[in-house]
Amino acid sequence: MAERTPSPHLAHARTLLAAHPVVDGHNDLPWALREQVLYDLDQRDVAHDQRAHLHTDIPRLREGGVGAQFWSVYVPASLKGDDAVSATLEQIDVVRLLAARYPGDLQLAFCADDMESARAAGRIASLMGAEGGHSINNSLATLRALHRLGVRYMTLTHNDSLDWADSATDAPRAGGLSRFGEEVVREMNRMGMMVDLSHVAAGTMRDALRVTEAPVVFSHSSARAVCDHPRNIPDDVLELLAGNGGVAMATFVPKFILPEAVAWTDAADENMRAQGLNHLDLTEEGKRVQRAFEEANPRPVPDAGTVADHLDHMREVAGIDHIGIGGDYDGTAFTPAQLEDVAGYPNLVAELLDRQWSEADLAKLTWGNAVRVLREAESAAREIQKRRGPSIATIDQLDG
Repeated sequence: MAERTPSPHLAHARTLLAAHPVVDGHNDLPWALREQVLYDLDQRDVAHDQRAHLHTDIPRLREGGVGAQFWSVYVPASLKGDDAVSATLEQIDVVRLLAARYPGDLQLAFCADDMESARAAGRIASLMGAEGGHSINNSLATLRALHRLGVRYMTLTHNDSLDWADSATDAPRAGGLSRFGEEVVREMNRMGMMVDLSHVAAGTMRDALRVTEAPVVFSHSSARAVCDHPRNIPDDVLELLAGNGGVAMATFVPKFILPEAVAWTDAADENMRAQGLNHLDLTEEGKRVQRAFEEANPRPVPDAGTVADHLDHMREVAGIDHIGIGGDYDGTAFTPAQLEDVAGYPNLVAELLDRQWSEADLAKLTWGNAVRVLREAESAAREIQKRRGPSIATIDQLDG
């Protein structure tokens, strides 16, 4: 691959990020720590360079200008029932362990004010998002417990459809949201937990936007009009964000942003399965199999310009107040050139400066929009709590 010439705006990008750091919507470091070292933080001391194993460590977060991170407390849909709930609690625990171990760098954040106070103190605000409604085991009480433990968004599905919500990458089961799925959205609104619509089917997106009383987020999704993948957001849904107040955070995953990468990734995934591995396996063995496949079959590689193409389109359709960034680092085997790890955000900002984005617009993209949407979710919750208390509805009562 030809060496890329650094953008003349890179220094400007770093200066801008010092004032308006990145709020990244989705990072899978907690699951990577589970998979690689069973949460043994001595083996993966992220105070030091971990690029041999991870996309993420504190030095590279600092280099990348990250001021707030939503850590995904993801568990795979293969974990069912109580096992999914327990694993989610373990994921929450490791985020708290990281913040306690590195108090000079990471600060737990539970609200928009916490994000601002962490930034003022020179720390990285550490928030949590649950990835997949299977984590609550069809229980609104469990949903409330996750919120009390600090989870501030939940992605309604991961890759598999649920009884109450359809995924973008599975056969439909609920026809969008079922009645119980709508109640999940309402209860999230009541608590101030943001409804995350990444991973869900377009019908689920539309149902959630119809039901919600608070702004939604897409924690790591890009534009379907630019790359026609079901994980991306259709234009009609992007258009609804202005009225809703929500934010769509563009992701960096190659198979979601570069059309040429879709077929290549399908072949790579099939190769993983042929080796007896899940296509999402990011253990050392999984990475070895992926690297060998890539060496034999060079992959189409997106770059910062590819992500910028999505952001240009999303800004045009949704508006500058409704876009953000959600890289999905440590949740994907492959990353774009110039955005190989969390140190790469300045390259994206420099690319957008090359395209004449203003400093005011970039400040909204990197910091302002994400903080605003959490603050508005908190405000909506205060108003809703004046009207109704916690829901005790069950899936059997609502869906039969």
